[in-house]
Amino acid sequence: MKRIVASITTFLALVMPTIALASNWSIDPDHTTIGFKVKHMMVSTVNGNFLKHTGTVTINDKDITKSRVEISIDTASINTNVAKRDEHLRSADFFDVAKYPAMTFVSKTVAKAGKGKLKVTGDLTLHGVTKEVVLTVDGPTRESKDPWGNLRRGATATTRINRQDFGLVWNKTLETGGVLIGNDIVIILEIEMIKDKDNTALLQQLK
Repeated sequence: MKRIVASITTFLALVMPTIALASNWSIDPDHTTIGFKVKHMMVSTVNGNFLKHTGTVTINDKDITKSRVEISIDTASINTNVAKRDEHLRSADFFDVAKYPAMTFVSKTVAKAGKGKLKVTGDLTLHGVTKEVVLTVDGPTRESKDPWGNLRRGATATTRINRQDFGLVWNKTLETGGVLIGNDIVIILEIEMIKDKDNTALLQQLK
């Protein structure tokens, strides 16, 4: 048993320098907004957001291109500040939340796109359909310590999708021409992250 513990300890000691290059962060739902914009009747813009979401970000500060993002969004938490409209959006005409309770984004590649900017390519799964999308990212910011000792970072990400690509095709034609709801959706993520604890405690337990 001691030999097994010693082997695990040695392995962790060897890989810890590599692990130390990457830090894990949890998205803070209380200080994160995942919103969207869509045209209504081709004359105005409706804004909405999702109130419930979770996510993790692995940031490699030595090589930012080796970072990773995973986000899950509760589709039933959609909010446009109009209860009747939100209920319609939850129905089978749109998100069909009973059948598809979550949409997810999982990154595949991260590329530098200028000073303080990134292009994050990944798979967006929505309404049972998975498509590749590209997020334009400002950040992540530098670490900042809050009054309770937690380390925090932030980032802003945007992308644009066509809802019909994900099977969200419901619409109505207007008598004056055009349609009730636009197909292009602008997605905006204002993210704040909290740094997870490191593996020091695990190493102490194994000694």
